[in-house]
Amino acid sequence: MHNEQNGLKGDYQGYVIEKIGKEDYPGLLREITDPPKALYIKRGWKTARPYYSMAPKHLCIVGSRRNSVYGKEVCERLIRGLAGYPITIVSGLAFGIDAIAHQAALSANLKTIAIPGSGLHQSVLYPRTHLGLATSILASGGDLISEYEPEFQSAPWTFPRRNRIMAGISDAILIIEAEEKSGTLITARLALDYNREILAVPGSIFSQNTAGVHELLKEGATPILSSKDILAALGFLKDESEEELDIKKEFANEIVKEYSPEEALILRHLTEPLQRDQLIQKTRFEATELNSLLSLLEIKGLIKEAGGEFFLQ
Repeated sequence: MHNEQNGLKGDYQGYVIEKIGKEDYPGLLREITDPPKALYIKRGWKTARPYYSMAPKHLCIVGSRRNSVYGKEVCERLIRGLAGYPITIVSGLAFGIDAIAHQAALSANLKTIAIPGSGLHQSVLYPRTHLGLATSILASGGDLISEYEPEFQSAPWTFPRRNRIMAGISDAILIIEAEEKSGTLITARLALDYNREILAVPGSIFSQNTAGVHELLKEGATPILSSKDILAALGFLKDESEEELDIKKEFANEIVKEYSPEEALILRHLTEPLQRDQLIQKTRFEATELNSLLSLLEIKGLIKEAGGEFFLQ
């Protein structure tokens, strides 16, 4: 094991870097044609998460480093709709869509794994400005993974190289904004080689930022228009209308035993993100009563509001 050097500031230094061999790799990563010789992992603290009766799925999310407002909103909304499911969000800690995906996963209480193009030591972690994000990932129970020695500095060639780990460890890859020639498409091509599901979010036909995405759609990538499309691709939905295992409802049914009937009613309805007006319609509560209950549930850490919608924390 490699310990962080003494004298470094911040919570990041409190985590140990472990080195593991191929026998300990996740099963999917062992299946790729060119697995890394070894992996270095910083494991996050184990935090309380809902109990799941289904094995977790890994969803890799990649996209433009110069994302648009549309790309950011799409990424956040799609991940928010996955809250409560046993899904781990994988990305590369880079600027743009990568960082947005990690942050959105943290907000939705989903585990997230970051795979940077550098070693994991605080002195070399790239990009430096995302050291705080990396610390938040660890504190939430997420992991940092790299095939490079802990103090290995990033280089232009390390990023395309690490993309095969991102694709290899994941069940599916979601592309949100990519130009015709970009590192994002490298990840997509690798995922195709590894027989992974390719998912893509359509964008404006006038934007160069989505030209690469539209090429993938022409080649047969699954178009993603909602969180339900992602859940279906990962095997959580039998079709557009019937769920194979509704993990969110299972979670809600467990937690409502400890709360009032009014709180329980709200929690049962929040198996999908809802706006305040929608909650009023479904629960028949007066606006003032609903607002009080929502505030109480937020204080208890059971729900969260983002983008004008409430969802299970």
